[in-house]
Amino acid sequence: MLPKLILICCLAVITSGSIPRPRGVADSNASHYQPNSENVFVCIDGSQSFPYTYVNDDYCDCADGSDEPGTSACPNGKFTCTNIGHRPLIVPASRVNDGVCDCCDGTDEYSGNIACVNTCNELGKKHKEEVERIMKLQEEGVRKKKEFAESGKKMKEEKKARLEQLQADREAAETERQEMEAKKDEAEAPEKEAKDRHQKAWDEEKARRSAEKDAAAGMTAFNELDSNNDNFVDVLEMVVHNEFDIDSNGVVSEEEAKEHLEEVEKVDQDTFVSKIWPNVKQIYKPLVPEEAQSDGEASPPAEPQGETATPPTPETPTQDDSDEKMPDYDDETKVLIEAADVARNSFNAADEKLKSIDREISSLQSYMNLDFGNEEEFSVLKDQCFEYTDREYTYKLCVYERASQRPKSGGSETSLGTWGRWSGPENDRYSSQLYERGQNCWNGPDRSVKVHFKCGPENQLTNAYEPSRCEYAFDFITPVSCSGKVSPLDTHAHDEL
Repeated sequence: MLPKLILICCLAVITSGSIPRPRGVADSNASHYQPNSENVFVCIDGSQSFPYTYVNDDYCDCADGSDEPGTSACPNGKFTCTNIGHRPLIVPASRVNDGVCDCCDGTDEYSGNIACVNTCNELGKKHKEEVERIMKLQEEGVRKKKEFAESGKKMKEEKKARLEQLQADREAAETERQEMEAKKDEAEAPEKEAKDRHQKAWDEEKARRSAEKDAAAGMTAFNELDSNNDNFVDVLEMVVHNEFDIDSNGVVSEEEAKEHLEEVEKVDQDTFVSKIWPNVKQIYKPLVPEEAQSDGEASPPAEPQGETATPPTPETPTQDDSDEKMPDYDDETKVLIEAADVARNSFNAADEKLKSIDREISSLQSYMNLDFGNEEEFSVLKDQCFEYTDREYTYKLCVYERASQRPKSGGSETSLGTWGRWSGPENDRYSSQLYERGQNCWNGPDRSVKVHFKCGPENQLTNAYEPSRCEYAFDFITPVSCSGKVSPLDTHAHDEL
């Protein structure tokens, strides 16, 4: 680099009259590059001032690099491409005269070391076409958005009116239910009394029948045991029955027989039926006549050692008394039952009507509490589900409800989260939604999804990815995100400088 004094001497002398804007200056900063009456330049950050001849002298004097907008002398300098026919472009000053054409008009390569072809008009035309395409897309999206908003507002008003009507209907339904419940209780009281009376009579009848059967079985057993027909059952008649073997040694002793006879030598029929039979009826077995055995009937198998319980005798009823069918109700009770049934049916209908109203009220209140955007435009997405499939998974988004993924090869669905809240920045709140509290990751957090909304011609889930472990992101295009304005971010990616 030449000494400072030599560079200054070699630069054009500032004379009175108009001073052209220095190379690389943006329109927004042009006012800073008009020398005052003393031909002094002040750094844009105001830190220093010096002769205007220091501007673009290939020596960095300002800390902010503002004195070298057209050279690469300052590491933090910025060069503005004029790009007439296209749009201005700011590039790092380090790219000035580096042998690469960064500006479409080639103004960054003024040293002559490389010849740049001016492509600004061509790029400007393409950029204009792209802007027009995006504008058309935005306009169509805005048109649909307005339709969705009108539909959403209408829907909300209808649901609001329906909710108000249901709240009024609920009061009447609650009153009706209370009336039907009172009538039901009034009809069921005499019904219950009559049924209880009928049941009590039946229980007494079953008890009487059971007692008769038991007494008959006891008398049969007494007659079988009274082998000498002296109208008594004594110890000697008991010892021949192996089922009375208490210690299971294969022999019934007189003491064991006497124990079954309540410690007496013999009992008559009445005593046997009333006192002895209730204690022995579960183990008693009638003897098989010898002639029956000689005719080829097999003898009853010997009782296993240590077992005393035996099946009931054939005379003992094997059918539980509770299996007997209760007689029909009398006509008076049937009338009471019929009246109670009518009251119950009326109450059940009133109760279900109230529950149905409550369910609908709850559903409407949930809908009314949802934030569908400033103009209710997002309501069109409610109750709709969308899918996107990549190489491994199919992702599913049910807007305002849940998000999930499932393997393409088959398998169970994994919850990525349920509806949480709008999560866009303060100046663009409706640009993203958060779905949270999904299935827990092993040794990690619960899964969650952030859905990013962008302007598009149709409602479509276009991408799914995982920026960080167990935290997913979906890209969703929809007309309801169209604003009618073109952001520079919408077209930068299409510039080919």
